[in-house]
Amino acid sequence: MSARDRLVDLLRARSLRTGDFVLASGQHSTFYIDCRLTTMHAEGLALIGELGLMAIRDRGWPATAVGGLTLGADPVAYAIAARSATAPPAIHGFTVRKAPKDHGTGRRIEGCFESGASVVVVEDVITTGGSALEAVRAVRAEGGTVRGVLAVVDRGEGGREAIEAQGLPVAALVHVRELLGAS
Repeated sequence: MSARDRLVDLLRARSLRTGDFVLASGQHSTFYIDCRLTTMHAEGLALIGELGLMAIRDRGWPATAVGGLTLGADPVAYAIAARSATAPPAIHGFTVRKAPKDHGTGRRIEGCFESGASVVVVEDVITTGGSALEAVRAVRAEGGTVRGVLAVVDRGEGGREAIEAQGLPVAALVHVRELLGAS
């Protein structure tokens, strides 16, 4: 079984739930994808690191860092960063806080991010694109250049289009149709 097929199976078994849910966007849905149950799982981390790094390199996105809005993006970024350590050049991780700290350095972006960095913003699940775009704005405000946005799962509900409308390419490791069994 390929790494991608195994990720689909793992997401289906661990992260996909059916019922009545309210999403972060405020929308109602008959299914919910709690990607953290896969992105924080040992095998899920390994698969996402491998597939995420491959996706970034296959698209030719020149990135020195990868990260996004906490909490969903954190394990995705760290998995890719860890995998890149054994397949140079290294891509380091960062996280974007939902708000700047009011103590210490007062930073909004933590980790291996510096002004001028070339980055890929990551997300666990793209629905409306709001979280990814918030991370993009934070990175740009701190002097970074965003090369693209990478998600583990694209729900197919307009998020990709919203991000692309801002001039950014988008890639997803899995589309929700694959999890729901539709073609």
